[in-house]
Amino acid sequence: MISFGHLLGPLIGYLIGSISFSYIIVKKIKKVDIRQLGSGNAGATNTLRVLGIGPALAVLALDILKGVISVLIGMKLAIDDSGIVPALSGLFAIIGHNWPLYYGFRGGKGVATTIGVLATLVFFPALIAGICAVLAIFIWRYVSLGSIIFTTLTPAFVLLFEYPNLYFYLAIIIALLSIWRHRSNIERLFKGTENKIGKKQREQG
Repeated sequence: MISFGHLLGPLIGYLIGSISFSYIIVKKIKKVDIRQLGSGNAGATNTLRVLGIGPALAVLALDILKGVISVLIGMKLAIDDSGIVPALSGLFAIIGHNWPLYYGFRGGKGVATTIGVLATLVFFPALIAGICAVLAIFIWRYVSLGSIIFTTLTPAFVLLFEYPNLYFYLAIIIALLSIWRHRSNIERLFKGTENKIGKKQREQG
């Protein structure tokens, strides 16, 4: 049975996710739209390229917080222990980040918000996948590769830790969404033209 929480949780999650902190911070500091700079992506990595590590860390933390808050609100609105409302609230926070209502539906790739969502719902699988992702970024210096590793490994670790099937399906959906959003990065990774941390941004289509 569909309850009020089933509808309100995802709606609130989407509206929270639609807040683009990279857009707000870059607009405040440089008076320009971050989507017109660097890679054109509204997220922490592009903020790093445009403004440096301080603002990028602020964007990263705030985008993670969007995912955490959305899931917690979903938990408050849930009328049972099925986990469906928190899961949907988190998923729609990611969708909001990627396709934000307030910015013409042109957002980022949702990685930081995904971290917040998965860390709140499935902490240990997200932690292990996150460690693997950080190691990959450290070794190969591709943020996009680390992001893809994080989202694709998390479902496997969810199974290992025997979380409810619902969270496994959610992690699969999030992984597929991440792969779709990173499809141009994946193509560049195969071609060897993807940008590495610390190197000058290439022109990208």
